Amino acid sequence: MGKLLGLKWDDVDLAEGMAHIRRSMQRIAGEGMVEADTKTHRSRRSVSLPPSVAEVLRKHRVGQRQERWLAGEAYADHGLMFATVLGSPPDLSCIGKVFRRILKQAGLPNMRFHDLRHTHASLMLKAGVHPKIASERLGHAAIGITLDTYSHVLPNRQEEAARKLDEQLFGPPESKERQGCN
Repeated sequence: MGKLLGLKWDDVDLAEGMAHIRRSMQRIAGEGMVEADTKTHRSRRSVSLPPSVAEVLRKHRVGQRQERWLAGEAYADHGLMFATVLGSPPDLSCIGKVFRRILKQAGLPNMRFHDLRHTHASLMLKAGVHPKIASERLGHAAIGITLDTYSHVLPNRQEEAARKLDEQLFGPPESKERQGCN
């Protein structure tokens, strides 16, 4: 969640559908939420946004501009995409409470906000997104981390591998060259 809270409007190109992860927010005792570097250089990355997310962010920006106008001088503009009504970084506990309320209203089971990251990874891999691309989107240091963590969601690919090898060696099942191999 820290990288999400660290996003600033300057980091996102909604027309191109790109978000550039450049920083994180973390809670420091006695200081509250503060800007910090990402944990690793791989954590700093660019990710494509689905068109539906870009549209939601456009609407969010309009709402945030209205909040800024209503707050007037009290608004501390840090350029954050996700901020309180006064522009400051939101507290993690508040986000958790709002998230649980949204889950309940949607009739979804209770989960941690971080579980959305796991859902994203699982859905990508189940949809056939190459593990290297999933690894890059997640900011993993190596593809092995992604495969070790999420291999359980990948369908058994042994039959597919055997079929593809057969096709490479003998052509498609309906080909004339292959008919002599049966």
